[in-house]
Amino acid sequence: MVDTIGMNDKSFLDSYGTPHTSQIRVVERFKLVDGGRALEVNFTVDDPGAFNMPWSAGKRWKRTQGRLSEEACAENNANYFNYNVEPMPQADKPDF
Repeated sequence: MVDTIGMNDKSFLDSYGTPHTSQIRVVERFKLVDGGRALEVNFTVDDPGAFNMPWSAGKRWKRTQGRLSEEACAENNANYFNYNVEPMPQADKPDF
């Protein structure tokens, strides 16, 4: 389990640029699944300054053969939110 607190509001929460405040707390739980062929993370985000209630989500990565490439993870990476990491969710109609 990873419990993260003490963040400022200048970081990003996800690939979509969802805003948050310095009150944010993120709890992540990692586990191997499918007989060790995948890594799954389930996380809960609690930020009373930005959200009405805590929310949870998850993600799964498949194990691959070979080496992983190294990626820069420094502050101020140029155009991070223009990089198509994940597709932007779309709704047929607003839910608010």
